[in-house]
Amino acid sequence: MTDINIDDFFKDAAKALIQLYKNFPREHAVFVDDIHATEELDEYGMHSDRYLACFSTLVWLGEEGYVRYATTIRQEAIDQAVLTARCFTRLCAPAAHLDGMDVSELPESVRIEQSTNIHGLESAVAERSSARVRSAMLSLMMEMF
Repeated sequence: MTDINIDDFFKDAAKALIQLYKNFPREHAVFVDDIHATEELDEYGMHSDRYLACFSTLVWLGEEGYVRYATTIRQEAIDQAVLTARCFTRLCAPAAHLDGMDVSELPESVRIEQSTNIHGLESAVAERSSARVRSAMLSLMMEMF
């Protein structure tokens, strides 16, 4: 059994990287509300722990060299964010493993696209599979290390 906070971290990180990939090379504000969910502040004007964990994931991606950003917008977003060259290259590169995908009968251009790290992340997030998101993110992180 895995820790739920780690699964949430992988899911949030994957969604943020996908969002920045789709906007590359333009700088883009990444809001927690777009990654996690919109939520109301509590009676003291504070965000939930889950919301703050998502924000911390965005900051962590910057500190570890996956993204660059100019500043934070309170505890709600990272502003003017863009993938680093290293992260962009790894997302475009063929994935180390394809999780049993049979792509042999697809046209070459589709086969190349579907074998990339970014396609693996997008597929895992779309399937809502914590195990696949974890696997795709760990694979990417090991390649970035």
